[in-house]
Parts: sequence; C-alpha cells; structure tokens
Amino acid sequence: MPHITVLRLSHRAGRDPRISTHLGLTSRVYGAKQFLLAGDKDSAVLESLDDVKVRFGGEMQTRHEASPLGFLRNFIAEGGVAVHLTMYGLPYQEVIPEIPADKAIVVVVGGAKVSREYYEMCQFNVAVGNQPHSEVAALAGFLERLNDGVSPPDDFQGGKLEIYPTERGKDMRQEE
Repeated sequence: MPHITVLRLSHRAGRDPRISTHLGLTSRVYGAKQFLLAGDKDSAVLESLDDVKVRFGGEMQTRHEASPLGFLRNFIAEGGVAVHLTMYGLPYQEVIPEIPADKAIVVVVGGAKVSREYYEMCQFNVAVGNQPHSEVAALAGFLERLNDGVSPPDDFQGGKLEIYPTERGKDMRQEE
C-alpha cells in the first residue's frame, strides 16, 4: 500500500469540525499515514483525531497546514502524486489503475470552493460520481478502491482499547 496523505482544504472552524473530523477518521481507518487540515487552524479537530490514536492505536500523524498550495507544490516536486477528489473529475474506477502504486500519494479533499490552482496542479482530478455528495463517502470509496478493495488495515498497534468483532453486542477490551 502506498504512503497516503489526506489534505483537507478550506476547513472552517465554526462550521466544518464534524465533517473534517470524519474525514480524518476515514483517512485513518483506510490506512493514511498523515492527515493535514488546511484553512482555519482548529486544534480541537486535530486533538480529537490524536485522541482516537491514543485510545485505539495507529500511527497517523495530524497537523495544520498553513500553506496547502506550497505543500502540494513541494510534494509533487519530490515525486509524489496528487489526486484531487471532485465531482467534476473523471470516474475513479477508470483513473485508479493509472495512479502509480509505488509513489507517495496525497488525496486532496475540498471544502466549499476549491480554487482553479488545485485542479491544474493535481495530476489526477477524480470523481466518485458526478453529482453532489459527501466528501467523507467519496474519500472512503476512493481509498477502498485504491487499496484494491482490501479491507482497511487492522494493525492499529499501541492503543488502550481494542474492539473485537461480534455478531451482536459490544466486545471492547482495555489494555491494563
């Protein structure tokens, strides 16, 4: 699986904390190594994601990115591949086979309005349907397919809590 970073654009602290947190949680469960929050600096979102890592394990790093275009320029210059999720892009089922599996990938997830520079800079503009939809659903569908349909990783080490799958009820165990 390639090294995956998710870059969330245009976060608005008063309006987007829930959706941005869910983007981070989705990134984590589908194996992203890094989640970058651009837009308003919102420590509460990053602290929430870091708390999940402490409680349930894993290695995903989180941080605020003050210069998302600068980050993207450097990422691409260093040989990374930028994929922009947008309802205006090409179907993800057709594009994913073209994305190099041996390079680091940044998945750019927009906010209310994404500037033209992102469309031009990203090597791939990819759609999970060409209708309005949830960024969280698009990210989950894209990452699932990018990972060849393999289930999300289950090697979240170092957490205090572990959930054991059951048909009914809850089985959660705490590390002592």
